[in-house]
Amino acid sequence: MSTPSVVPTRAGLESLPKYVPGRSVPGAIKLASNEVPAGPLPSVASAIAASAADINRYPDMGAWALVDRIATRFEVPQERIAVGCGSVALCQQLIQALCEPGDEVMFAWRSFEAYPILTQIVGATALPLPLDAGHTHDLDAMLAAITPKTRLVFVCNPNNPTGTAVRRPELERFLDAVPPHVLVVLDEAYREFVTDREVPDGLELAAGRGNVAVLRTFSKAYGLAGLRVGYAVAPEHITAALRQVYIPFSVNSLAQTAAIASLDAEEELLARCAKIVAERSRVRDALLEAGYQVPETQANFVWLPLGEKTVDFAEHALANKVIVRPFAGDGARVTIGHPDENEAFLAAARSFPALT
Repeated sequence: MSTPSVVPTRAGLESLPKYVPGRSVPGAIKLASNEVPAGPLPSVASAIAASAADINRYPDMGAWALVDRIATRFEVPQERIAVGCGSVALCQQLIQALCEPGDEVMFAWRSFEAYPILTQIVGATALPLPLDAGHTHDLDAMLAAITPKTRLVFVCNPNNPTGTAVRRPELERFLDAVPPHVLVVLDEAYREFVTDREVPDGLELAAGRGNVAVLRTFSKAYGLAGLRVGYAVAPEHITAALRQVYIPFSVNSLAQTAAIASLDAEEELLARCAKIVAERSRVRDALLEAGYQVPETQANFVWLPLGEKTVDFAEHALANKVIVRPFAGDGARVTIGHPDENEAFLAAARSFPALT
């Protein structure tokens, strides 16, 4: 007979917010997790298969071949690049590397739901600031809220879950005004879906600034969500700190191989992204025509700010065999899928009884 464990867990662990993944229901269309509808590119799948023969060996802990490939593609020194187990892991590494208990981590809300979780895990203080009336980062309010304790500011651009994006003039003014002791992290997980030329490339903005880092991922546009690999471009001492708190070997060998192969197939990748962007416009136009409020989106999803109707909408969609991602009291995020999947969602949206 086993003895019940009385080993205590860390104080405050029960109060940690929970990350809620998109649901998966057999037989239903999943439009809840911002995955691209197609799998990895054929050349990438072939590279993964060839690499599988060596998985009895540990991966390159520094992912140096991938770092070199990223450096070549984006013309950035290798010393400024760190690779992590998805951009979300790099978010946590940044907080671990920069923050002590009591230091502040600022972000818009609603934004990527991992930000407050990761902040609390490290023991720092989360400082969420409301989005503006257009569901976009209120950079003026964020700037005014910075204190001597603020160490990190996350700017998710385009923002998850709203899809909205900050334009160049506003973002440049913000970056120029942020105190030098604060690291601004431009989280660009959806950069490959941006079509508005006024939405700046974070790598360009980071090039001449000593307190700006950029995060990107292979999970979204590249179709590698199941392999978990992303990268940061930051000042050299920041990337060095990221490597210090990196879990050894956490970016596996298949992920490294797949990421390199994906960068080698960029033309094919961008063509696939263009198709998703076209569907994004079609879906948003149809929703607007149906009477929904849908902010302009630069990501691979749309945002329906439904407020108190959000959960009912998600349940209605599920009853019509479509899974969306509800954020109770705020809105629903709907990923752009294949055209037939999007049609099924639009049919469900048009038949939502509480629309009027």
